[in-house]
Amino acid sequence: MAGDGGAPTPAAAAAVPGSRRGPVVRWREVRRAHPAASRVLRVTTTVLAAVLVLVALLMPNQVHALQADRFLRLPAEAVVGAVVLPWLPRRWRTALAALAGTALASTTVLNLLDMGFNEYLGRAFDPILDWELLDDAQSYLKDSFGGTVTLALTVGLVVLVVLLHVVLALAMVRLAGLLAGHRRAALRGTLVAATVWITCTALSVQVSGVPFAAQRTTDALKIEARRVRTTLHDEAAFQKEAKSDAFGATPAAQLVPDLRGKDVIFTFIESYGRSAIEDPVIAPGVDSTLDTSTAALAAAGFHAKSGWLTSATYGGNSWLGHSTFMSGLWIDNQNRYRTVTSSDHLSLTKAFQKTGDWNTVGIMPGVQKGWPEAKYYGLDKVYNAFQMGYQGPKFSWSTMPDQYALEAFQRLEHGKKQDKPLMSEIILTSSHQPWAPVPKMVDWDTLGDGSEFGSIADAGVKPSAIVTDSTRSKQEYGKSVSYSVTALTQFLERYGDDDTVLVFLGDHQPIARVSGENANRDVPVAIVAKDPKVLDAVSSWNWTDGLKPAHNAPVWKMSSFRDRFLTAFGSTPHPSRTK
Repeated sequence: MAGDGGAPTPAAAAAVPGSRRGPVVRWREVRRAHPAASRVLRVTTTVLAAVLVLVALLMPNQVHALQADRFLRLPAEAVVGAVVLPWLPRRWRTALAALAGTALASTTVLNLLDMGFNEYLGRAFDPILDWELLDDAQSYLKDSFGGTVTLALTVGLVVLVVLLHVVLALAMVRLAGLLAGHRRAALRGTLVAATVWITCTALSVQVSGVPFAAQRTTDALKIEARRVRTTLHDEAAFQKEAKSDAFGATPAAQLVPDLRGKDVIFTFIESYGRSAIEDPVIAPGVDSTLDTSTAALAAAGFHAKSGWLTSATYGGNSWLGHSTFMSGLWIDNQNRYRTVTSSDHLSLTKAFQKTGDWNTVGIMPGVQKGWPEAKYYGLDKVYNAFQMGYQGPKFSWSTMPDQYALEAFQRLEHGKKQDKPLMSEIILTSSHQPWAPVPKMVDWDTLGDGSEFGSIADAGVKPSAIVTDSTRSKQEYGKSVSYSVTALTQFLERYGDDDTVLVFLGDHQPIARVSGENANRDVPVAIVAKDPKVLDAVSSWNWTDGLKPAHNAPVWKMSSFRDRFLTAFGSTPHPSRTK
């Protein structure tokens, strides 16, 4: 029963309950009993570990770059690892390999986040500012696909991320142990690989237009470090920029004097981008709607001019577009947004409140929680998703159809007798992705509490039917934009008068699945009024007559609109002093 010195034999130790050597000994016995199967398993495990590490080292951060030839390259990081790891003491080798595997997994997660952000927001993931946007993504999924699906996806993603870190750490430990067990062969192979890498680098050898000698992970880490530095520097620089305001010290009497007595409505149409007017799949339906609406407004006495603005955001993060348009500052990240909305920088809507000559109101069907930004925008009242009396169904993310939101605006504010003209900011949400189901126009007189939309939602397209289909997404997106434009222009025909001025625009382009890879960030903008003096004030802008801007109409940065608008309608610049 005992070996030398009274210690239990391996077989006896394996039989002792709780023995720490038991599983190891049993595994050795299995290997001895099945040598061929053990060898196959060992080789398979090693090959899979090598493939997994290689894929992680060469992982791109763009969806379109996920091609087989991208993974047929020689990564410098693998060569360096093969040089260092085999010669370390076992404990240090294991620890360093596990740490490297974990770091590689984290880099892979960042690459995948870059893919998602580039696909949906047209930019890479910011490792400092963008973590909080994951909550918004979860809310979007819940609104679009339901709580059960969202919970399953969230749990699945968490498990996959944890599993990726564990598996890559084990894979690195496995490969490090293999190299340490065959140091001479590893040394010869590493020298050959290093020579090939240096030679290919010197000769600029490429595979399908991509350098064969790669250092993708190192480059990715450099890029992430540069993003962090840029973000930190931008924070300080933007705080100083936000304190400088061309109209910050303008007296109330000198702000928009040429619009006194007018009801001014600023309206954002969600995801209404240039693609809606110029993409060959989308444009026919939207262009027809714009032409029809322009003619209907003209028959009602309204005329319009339109142009293009380049949005600070793309695919989502609508609030960045809203704040850029209203502040006259370029707000392209969450930190800038927080800085400006907590500052005294004059927003376009607040300029109206500052005069004391307008009542100001916000119609925000997309707001479903506290919204302290109302103070920055100078809104005396804000109606959120729960304050407009809607009892109908949600349309995916959109809490209510645009037609209902506009009718609620008429019922709650616009149609009431006011002691002053009304300045309003309205956010229309029916054209928010995933563009299924899309509402339809109903009789304005029968809107009631919105219950009538129940049958329309039930009969509509389900998000799951289009979310992976680019063509169908484009078709449904086009329908949603046409619906929003129709609802807005019919509202104006129905309730507008000689003193109504409407400014409406898109907040950003739709996601790449609809607008296409590398699409621009332009959105249409239009001014509509009956009073010819209003459009005469912007005649120097050279905008296109009607609601549909010409392809070659002027394109401005969205941040330039505030100052142009204030100047056009008689405001006198009085810069605020920076401290």
